[in-house]
Amino acid sequence: MEGQLPRIQETLGEPDEILMSDQDDSVYLYYKQYSTTPVTEKYLLVVAKLDIEDPFVITAFYTDRIKSGRSIK
Repeated sequence: MEGQLPRIQETLGEPDEILMSDQDDSVYLYYKQYSTTPVTEKYLLVVAKLDIEDPFVITAFYTDRIKSGRSIK
């Protein structure tokens, strides 16, 4: 994910889709599709923990499909 910080910020700010985790209501999955990535056309998934005093990004990676969860957007 080296060099992908601008896309991570864009995904959090302007996601195509937001899901709430099935396992943890304070974890949200932000998706944005990119036609060109280091690994072909993929979604960027940014997983963030939000329902706490100090929200943070848990992980971010490219994926070929949207995972399960409850749709927020």
